[in-house]
Amino acid sequence: MKSASRALVVAMVLGTAVSGLAATGTAAARHDRGAAPVRWEKCAEDVLGLVPVELRDRVTCANHPVPLDHREPRGEKITIAMLKLPATDPANRIGSLFLNPGGPGGPGLYHPVRAGSFLQPEVLRRFDLIGFDPRGVARSAPLRCFRTQEEADEVNGRILPLPLTRAEIRGTMDATEDYTDACRRNAGPLLKHISTEDVARDLDLFRAGVGDKSLNFVGFSYGTLLGATYANLFPERSRALVLDGNVDPALRTSDGPEYDRQRAQGFELALDAFLKRCDTEGEKCAFSDGDPRAKFDATRDALRGGPVTLPSGEVVTLADFSSRVGGALYSPAVFKALAAWLRAVHDAALPSAATRAGAPVLDVPSATKRGLADMRVGIAPAAEYVDDDAYFGVNCSDKPFPRNPERYPAVAARWERESPTFGRGQATADLLTCASWPVPHPDRYAGPWHKRTPNPVVVVGNYYDPATQYRFAQRMARQLGNARLLSVDSFGHCVLGDSAGVDTAVTDYLVNLRVPADGQVFQPDVQPF
Repeated sequence: MKSASRALVVAMVLGTAVSGLAATGTAAARHDRGAAPVRWEKCAEDVLGLVPVELRDRVTCANHPVPLDHREPRGEKITIAMLKLPATDPANRIGSLFLNPGGPGGPGLYHPVRAGSFLQPEVLRRFDLIGFDPRGVARSAPLRCFRTQEEADEVNGRILPLPLTRAEIRGTMDATEDYTDACRRNAGPLLKHISTEDVARDLDLFRAGVGDKSLNFVGFSYGTLLGATYANLFPERSRALVLDGNVDPALRTSDGPEYDRQRAQGFELALDAFLKRCDTEGEKCAFSDGDPRAKFDATRDALRGGPVTLPSGEVVTLADFSSRVGGALYSPAVFKALAAWLRAVHDAALPSAATRAGAPVLDVPSATKRGLADMRVGIAPAAEYVDDDAYFGVNCSDKPFPRNPERYPAVAARWERESPTFGRGQATADLLTCASWPVPHPDRYAGPWHKRTPNPVVVVGNYYDPATQYRFAQRMARQLGNARLLSVDSFGHCVLGDSAGVDTAVTDYLVNLRVPADGQVFQPDVQPF
């Protein structure tokens, strides 16, 4: 998310129970001996088509079997798509480094070929980088709630991202129940086995399958929950784990509504910091004339009355406004463009209050599903239905919500009062959908979170991260049994690759196991204005 519309196989023996307690000693050794080796082969042509030309001769791929249900290791299997970019200095190779880009529902197969943007060359020199599409995603037994795109569009087209009127709210509630009913009818047995715990157990099989005694891992956003889950299921098998853009694992897995309420508040905190920064930047920020906070609020409130049309011809609704702003907060590189776009929307919504004219309106990249990278990357183009249902599959498994959809209107209204720009939209996602999710008691890991790993976990948090607010990183570091917190006085979601100080500390940790001092605060390489 740097960083969600809605078998093959070979028997493997797990030498460990699945009660949440990792095997130790000889049991762990038996586990690794029984795990199937990953069989690397040439990548399929359609996979290579999305790999940079200069890397196509180096990468290899695998479709690795794992149990559908880890409680039944000899039962039905699914396959997980994996891609390896080998270490550039194989003679001094340390091991494998597994990467997860977040989501949930984010395909990670291609993450290694993009790693030069967030990992220093020494890491690429010393580690094989391995990416994978987690179970239920893209090329790994994708979770599909519909048989055709036409069926999906009919239902999803009735789910409004920001319903306001009674009719819009009722229609969205009804369509959401149609969506979850379609998942019940079409998604199959994977629906019960798609939680983060399931993915963490897959990850341990990958580790054993490539011959590593312990795991090296870098996870972003939701990927921090995957890393934290692994660290507590298999603490003694954790070598070096880096978690960037952190969730609050205890809150997320114990109280879904409160976690999402605080997530909306995190977006509001980042927005307020952006507007204050805009005010101090003066001419560098196109939205700085007058009071940016007051102008923003007036613009948002005016859009409740209906959409506006910009001079470019773009029609902007309240839902468009909230989504575009939320997505832009992920990336400080687009803050200048965001400011220009906000000024254009303000002047169209409140023409009598327009402050200047004639400045260009720059394009602001729209937020894709919850601000993530394109979820469809890596999905076979011939698929009849390509929407991402793993997002809800994972979240509705991991995050407990009251199974009462009728609570939604009141909760959405309350969250909107608390978080005027992002509260209602946050409620119109997991809170509403998971209330009728067809698996009330899925596999899931909900702690404890304090197992002690041999080496501290490195936790990285931005002060003004919109999607995973900074307090979440502080809590992650406190909840883990052995962790160090590195902070960055920065905007944006996740920061590896954007702060040389953090990148150097992370490289030293991954390569040399030199643990950074706790509590350090770094600066970003580039300021937003």
